[in-house]
Amino acid sequence: MKDFNSINNKSKGIICILFAALGFSLMTFFVRISGDVPTMEKAFFRNAVAIVASLILLIRSGEKISIKKGCAGDIFFRCLFGTSGLIANFYAIDQLNIADANMLNKLSPFFAILISIPILKEKPKKIDILAVVVAFLGAMLIVRPTGSNMQFVPSLIGLYGGFGAGTAYVFVRRLGKKGERTPIIVLCFSVFSTVVTIPFIAMNYVPLKPVQLLCLIMAGLSATIGQFGITSAYKYAPAKEISVFDYTQVIFAAILGILFLGELPTVLSFAGYIIIIGVAVLRWRYNLKSDD
Repeated sequence: MKDFNSINNKSKGIICILFAALGFSLMTFFVRISGDVPTMEKAFFRNAVAIVASLILLIRSGEKISIKKGCAGDIFFRCLFGTSGLIANFYAIDQLNIADANMLNKLSPFFAILISIPILKEKPKKIDILAVVVAFLGAMLIVRPTGSNMQFVPSLIGLYGGFGAGTAYVFVRRLGKKGERTPIIVLCFSVFSTVVTIPFIAMNYVPLKPVQLLCLIMAGLSATIGQFGITSAYKYAPAKEISVFDYTQVIFAAILGILFLGELPTVLSFAGYIIIIGVAVLRWRYNLKSDD
């Protein structure tokens, strides 16, 4: 077996993003099996672990813990949309099959294309607009907006989770252009999300059983693995070359749901997965060829 250091950077990026996808799918799994715990309480533990990890990184690096001039506004909106998207995603995880919840959250890159127009002044290509339209048609197969669908509202909330995440990524990208450091962005987001959840927990605190506490700690650890996996992946290779592999998170989530939760996605959901992942793959291949 090859040593990791001997592998080319693109392969390293793919390996890291696969670990990230596994980490985030495990996060959704542990959030789900933690049981009847309020969404805000689950979000608190997910972010509390990330705070510790971010602080450790900053302390070890010896860097000053401060926000760069001109970045505070973007940090705030990254935190606002990221936090609301995270809470929406956690709610959807509790109400839907975890594969469906993961897939709706993975619409974030398509939302990012739209939000980048007014925020980053980026003009999307025709293939990007077509990809957005087709992806949302696929999403409708998962949401299934019919009067008889009891999961319609949770699906819409899950859809907002993808919007919040996509919008947050746009502000992260703008922060990156301004030179703000990744650990600072992660730390601010984690602190903001944790503080937002505290009042809700105080009003409706549910004492945790030892197994529930363990599940939420594992959710936080899994999310931290996912976060660092993503960060490492994009250091090794550009998004255009490896981002499509992030969709393996849906496959991992579906496997976990089938094996441990007895959740089998509907035929329409499977069709939605195929459409969304398929258009993501086609867009990825197009962008690679256009840069050759």
